[in-house]
Amino acid sequence: MSANGLRPYPAYRHSGLDWLREVPEHWELRRGKTVFRCIDARSETGSEELLTVSSDRGVVPRDSTSVTMFKARSYVGHKLCWPGDLVINSLWAWSRGLGVSRYHGIVSTAYGVYRVRWKARALPDFVHSLVRSEAFNWELRVRSKGIWFSRLQLTDDSFLRAPLPLPSLSEQRAIVRFLEAADRRIRRYIRAKERLIELLEERKRVLIHEAVTGRIDVRTGQPYPAYKDSGVEWLGKVPEHWEVRRVANIADLRVSNVDKHVREEEEPIRLCNYVDVYHNERIDGNIAFMPATAKKAEIQRFRMAVGDVLLTKDSEDWTDIGVPALVEYAAPDLVCGYHLAMLRPNGAFLDAGYLFRALGDSRVARQFRVAANGVTRYGLSRHAIRSVRIPLPPVVAQRAIVRFLDRADRCIRRHISAAQRQIALLKEYRTRMIADVVTGKLDVREAAARLPETDPLADDRDRTDTIHTEANLHSTVHDMAKEASA
Repeated sequence: MSANGLRPYPAYRHSGLDWLREVPEHWELRRGKTVFRCIDARSETGSEELLTVSSDRGVVPRDSTSVTMFKARSYVGHKLCWPGDLVINSLWAWSRGLGVSRYHGIVSTAYGVYRVRWKARALPDFVHSLVRSEAFNWELRVRSKGIWFSRLQLTDDSFLRAPLPLPSLSEQRAIVRFLEAADRRIRRYIRAKERLIELLEERKRVLIHEAVTGRIDVRTGQPYPAYKDSGVEWLGKVPEHWEVRRVANIADLRVSNVDKHVREEEEPIRLCNYVDVYHNERIDGNIAFMPATAKKAEIQRFRMAVGDVLLTKDSEDWTDIGVPALVEYAAPDLVCGYHLAMLRPNGAFLDAGYLFRALGDSRVARQFRVAANGVTRYGLSRHAIRSVRIPLPPVVAQRAIVRFLDRADRCIRRHISAAQRQIALLKEYRTRMIADVVTGKLDVREAAARLPETDPLADDRDRTDTIHTEANLHSTVHDMAKEASA
């Protein structure tokens, strides 16, 4: 579905509204109060499904979101809504905090609930697309009153005075039909791109595992000539000339105790925090490090050096334990922060880049997670970190592995970035298209009339998208292998 073949309406007239400008000549401009009436029905039991308003999805069951705040002991007295009702979070209407519900349930008493009047000749699905459109958002911002954006509020009276462009019922049906068909196709394209990203990220994990455990010789792409038993159950066999060493024997471990506080008696520093490590594989000068203070002895001991590997040591989530990052930038005032461990490799027989890659292998990382202590919060002891074992090839082979994985990583990231840009463009296109259609900038009546009653090829198209995704992956991996081996 593309807007490229669509044309404007034959004739327009001025709407008198800055956000709407011209409107099709035969469309009506109606005040909200002639279309909606306020509904203030309350739950007597509080047992109905609890709903909330998502800026991305509109009205949805709360248990389908990550919302955990504002839980109440009882929901008796909360507002009821039914399918077809417009629900508005009065504090967040300006940020797409509204939508037409497809559910019967209860919402916060701070929400507004509105129902289309019997004689208003307005379809709830058309209303949903209109009020959530980029164009109508201007009207919502103007009508929400307050000093700060976080405190803007849209009152019932203000919303019901808002102007709404409305075509005939038959035209609303055509618009809804067209937008639903377009949205299905766009979502399929987005799912295909998201699947490609997942496959590329999985390919990256496989490459790291195969390289750092000796499953393949990165110089040839083939297994090594001979293997031996590693003595480690999860590792199995390793190349005959490799070793398996504990972290304690190949790197100096320092566990930071430098917190985020600023104290007058201490020296000013910049702090590399847990989130800096968790969200960045490489610690470089582009990161906005937090200002803090530390004692001179702490600065001396925990000042980072290029080639250090930082490791997440504590977390509320078991899977976030042992995430590594390679330090590529250092400064006299840059210090490793609390909840992190700092590993300084022995350069005589350990390459820093290899240590980073080895610790990034899922099997190696599992050793950290198994060793982590805690119930609601997990932490690694010094002994647990020092006891972790990694496969260790000769330094020359380590550096070859690092070069291979760095090249492969650049190639994978380039393809992931391209897919992410395409997803962003698809979403931007959908946003612009909806705004143009519901405000009459594009006439979709003929396009909607040509659509089949159902989409019989939907499942086949989904399967075809998956096949195309797999083909794109194989092409990507082929290109990546050529680049990595160059």
